[in-house]
Amino acid sequence: MIDIKARPSRWLASALLVLGSGGFAAAWILLALIRDRQCSWMAVLAALDAALLLRLARAPAGWPRALAAVAATAATIVLANWGIAAAQVGRLLGLLPWESALRLGPRYAWTLAGLANRPADLAWLAAALLLAALAASGRRPAP
Repeated sequence: MIDIKARPSRWLASALLVLGSGGFAAAWILLALIRDRQCSWMAVLAALDAALLLRLARAPAGWPRALAAVAATAATIVLANWGIAAAQVGRLLGLLPWESALRLGPRYAWTLAGLANRPADLAWLAAALLLAALAASGRRPAP
């Protein structure tokens, strides 16, 4: 018989966040390439995804879970922006996106992301980080 109240292992939440962040970043990159835009609003969905994954993994509520959601959201944002920049540069050079991503240096990726992300995009990214902290904390506001 399975004990539903058993305490979940810590590695489950970490594994879910790594898989979720990578998968969500891949979906974000594909959408950005199809629409030929940054699609920064996807960061908000990534924040909600991270919070949901932590709740599904039964990570204890509080600031550690909120911090993990913010870190996962930030990782998704970085991966997605890196992948979008790599795919755009790779398209020009005749490389596949993953080939270009391995050759793209951090300074060049930062420059391309800075050029591609406008103030509205940066607002979406900042809102996503805040939403990740609030959605994952598990604290209910007082009525």
